[in-house]
Amino acid sequence: MANQAPQMDEETLAFLLEVFQKVRAGLTDEVAEYMVRGLPPNLRNEKGDSLLMIAAYNGNAGVVKLLLDHGADMELANDRGQTPLAAAAFKGDIGIVNMLLDAGADVDGAGNGGRTALMTAAMFNRTEIVDLLLRRGATIDLRDAGGNTAQAAAEIMNAPDTPGQLARAAARR
Repeated sequence: MANQAPQMDEETLAFLLEVFQKVRAGLTDEVAEYMVRGLPPNLRNEKGDSLLMIAAYNGNAGVVKLLLDHGADMELANDRGQTPLAAAAFKGDIGIVNMLLDAGADVDGAGNGGRTALMTAAMFNRTEIVDLLLRRGATIDLRDAGGNTAQAAAEIMNAPDTPGQLARAAARR
C-alpha cells in the first residue's frame, strides 16, 4: 500500500517517544539539540499531533518559540482537526496564543472539522482568549463542519460567559 507509514524499529520508536516527551516537558535546550541535528520541525505522533501542537498544548513557550524559529507549520492540524492555536486557546494560554498570532498563525485557521481557535475558546469559556482573538481579527460568524458558530458551540457546551460575550461583540460589528 502506497499510503502506509513505514515500519520503524524499536530504537527509532524509542527515540521518537523521547523527543515527544522532551517537547511535552518543555526541555527547550534538549529539543534544540535535536533541531540542530536536523530533526524535522513538523514531526507528528500517531495521533497527528505535531511537535508544535504538543508544545502549545502543554504551555511550553520556549519550545514553541524554538519550533517556530525552525519553521514549524503553525497550521498543521492533528487527526481531530485541532491546530496549535486552538490547542493554546483550549488551554487558556494567552502568551502562547499571542506568540502564535505574532508569528503569523491564521486567526481563523481550522482543521478538517472547521473548528477555529475562537470556537474552541468560546466552548471552554476562555473569555480572555475570546477577547484577544476578536481583537486580532477572528471572524465571529464562521461555522464549523456541523454548522455551528463560536456562540452556538459555546451554548451547546453550556459555557457560562462566552455566549453573551460573543453576542455583545456581534452586536457591535
